[in-house]
Amino acid sequence: MVMDLIGNMLGGLNIGGLAQKQQGTQQPYRMNFGITDGDAAYDTMAEVLALIGALAAGSPWTLVWQKTVPAQQMIRWGYGSPAFAHNQGYMWFCSLDTNVDFQVGVVRLKQSNARQTKVYTIAEIDDTRLHGTTITTLTTATPVDINQMYALPEKVEFPKVGEDSLLQIWYRCITAATTEDNVGFSVPVTVYQ
Repeated sequence: MVMDLIGNMLGGLNIGGLAQKQQGTQQPYRMNFGITDGDAAYDTMAEVLALIGALAAGSPWTLVWQKTVPAQQMIRWGYGSPAFAHNQGYMWFCSLDTNVDFQVGVVRLKQSNARQTKVYTIAEIDDTRLHGTTITTLTTATPVDINQMYALPEKVEFPKVGEDSLLQIWYRCITAATTEDNVGFSVPVTVYQ
């Protein structure tokens, strides 16, 4: 106790290892990841479109987007709480041939450690629930009413992923669009730093 007082009077200096270091707490903030937030091979519409557009009906699961967690951050998919409907994250995902048809498939959100030895599947969602019905453009296909969007509260049942860990979106095509020319998504996350 005396050493704690002396350490506090000296501005928290660690005198010979006797004073305890203050433990910092990470402050969470909310954001949404889109295509441009991905790693170099996944950060443009053209790159993601090339991966999704190459899929045929009945394709195996394919990695279509990935983000490496930066230093000094920890991230979880989703944000907010389902107890407060307007205080949770909502996501959308859409791949389409403009003015013709939508790609139909299943979106899988995953997270893993850096070496991909511990992988968690966070959610699998039929993508017909993740976009509107107007196929004129990506903008018109993007839902704007949260009552029509897929709720994704912070996935507290899964661990946060830290530096060099991976957040991934995998996709499996059920029915291919005629010729995909547009893809986009917005997925909520909680970032701790």
